[in-house]
Amino acid sequence: MRMKASAIFACVTFAAALGYGQGAEEGIPVTDPLVITKCAKCHASDDHGNMQRVSWLRYSPEGWQDVIKQAIVINGATLNAGEARSVLKYLASSHGLAPEEAQPFLYYPEHRVRDESDLANETLRKACARCHGMARSFTSRRSLDEWTRLEEVHVNRHQADRNAEAIADLAKAAPLHTAEWTRWSAHLPPANLTGRWLVTASVAGRGNYYGEMEVQTAGAAGEFRTRVTLRSAKDGSLIVRSGLAVVYAGYAWRGRSQAVAGSATANLEPDSLESVAREVLSFSPDQTQAEGRWFWGQYQEFGFDVKLQRASLETTLMGIEGAALKTGSQGNRVRVMGDHFLTQVAPAQLKLGGGVVVRSIVSQTETELVAEVAVEADASPGKRDLTLGESALRGAITVYDRVDYIKVIPDTTLASFGDDTGARAQPGGYQQFVAVGYQRGPDGKRHTDDDLELGPVDVNWTLRIFYSVEGSRADFVGSINATGLFTPASTSPKTNFDVWAIATAKTEKDQQNKPLVGKGYLVVTVPFYTFNGRRYVRDQEHWVDDGPAQITADQPK
Repeated sequence: MRMKASAIFACVTFAAALGYGQGAEEGIPVTDPLVITKCAKCHASDDHGNMQRVSWLRYSPEGWQDVIKQAIVINGATLNAGEARSVLKYLASSHGLAPEEAQPFLYYPEHRVRDESDLANETLRKACARCHGMARSFTSRRSLDEWTRLEEVHVNRHQADRNAEAIADLAKAAPLHTAEWTRWSAHLPPANLTGRWLVTASVAGRGNYYGEMEVQTAGAAGEFRTRVTLRSAKDGSLIVRSGLAVVYAGYAWRGRSQAVAGSATANLEPDSLESVAREVLSFSPDQTQAEGRWFWGQYQEFGFDVKLQRASLETTLMGIEGAALKTGSQGNRVRVMGDHFLTQVAPAQLKLGGGVVVRSIVSQTETELVAEVAVEADASPGKRDLTLGESALRGAITVYDRVDYIKVIPDTTLASFGDDTGARAQPGGYQQFVAVGYQRGPDGKRHTDDDLELGPVDVNWTLRIFYSVEGSRADFVGSINATGLFTPASTSPKTNFDVWAIATAKTEKDQQNKPLVGKGYLVVTVPFYTFNGRRYVRDQEHWVDDGPAQITADQPK
């Protein structure tokens, strides 16, 4: 469900602008009575049902929510909470984005860190990316006239320079009319998502979770109530969460969930899996699968990476634990997770690919089986498919003969000090690191596309400040625990620090018989602050307005 970053900009549908005014480019008629009534004060409609400005804009749910909030706060629009949700639902669906348009930029509503240097040309990066991410531009679609109006706002409000070339590029890269939106909006599917869904989730530093989600309607069309049960593959701990969500444009799920009381530990540490989480999922056009993130934290730094598939009565594979298998190894135990497994699975029915032999089925239930497998000494390193009956997981098995290097993920990231002083005290921004082992692929080179990812490696974690004397302490910037979680110092020293997060393997060695080592680059910086819907940065003793805070769509009440 993800598109490669290098293809994003080239694959955006280009559409020639039809003219330089809203009248020259066909608008999208507004048909919702509530929107017409509430917005008519500032946006008149013409004989074709086109509403001034609104009919020449398309946004993601987050973009339309920003627009609605500004209409209320700045322009005095009168909307109660229920009306605002109804207006948002209509606009984000009927004047939203097609799945293909939203897909390359899902990291933005999912609050993932993403290097955007390959998203646009130099002109657009200079015009837009100096102040905000490129995804913010590309998740809005406008007529050429509306892109020009946006430039006027930037010139007048932010003292930006005029840039006709950038406006022309934006009008081509993110036009109002595209073939994708024409196809999708012509047959906008209702969100038929009730029933049972299989859930595969992973949490950095904690491993994989498997379970199910029950989805029920929650009143209005497109609104849902959920109950999720997940069990850790690592330690068997159980998580039960309940939530509410709304689906826009037939595929864009936005919701909120929290742990059901008593389902897990009551210790709500910042990284607690009981925390209230925002949910952003994108469903496939046939509404049989979904992918996304459930996240929380001061900077949305904690979360589950989630995949859903609609449950059926057939055998379904969900995942495998112990999927990296070394050539020549014997007695490997792998755990296969799924649903509706056969009453008695024979070793020959479970296939792990060429060179991997299933010796026996050690145990099994309807949702899990444990198999003992061996790998032939001359098996070729590479990916293998896992199959059971008609169900398959492509590339789920990795056969390797050595661990060549460790990569710390994320390799470049940011955390922030806390501030425990005064009325504006703020929690810090944490960062979870994971050490992943790799074998260099057929080209014999490290850090290339053909390298084989082998999964997490057992390591010891340490911190080191850049340019520090060997052996000097780094604990005044924070600490990193045994699972790779960096916790910043609670008091900000009002400056930045460049820090290495260092992972030293406990068992894996290099050719000189020294432990493999990986490093992640971490900048620990002053905290951000959010008040009254705007973000502020503390600069010495001053408060600097840093623009609108990030907003995500509300869940139904």
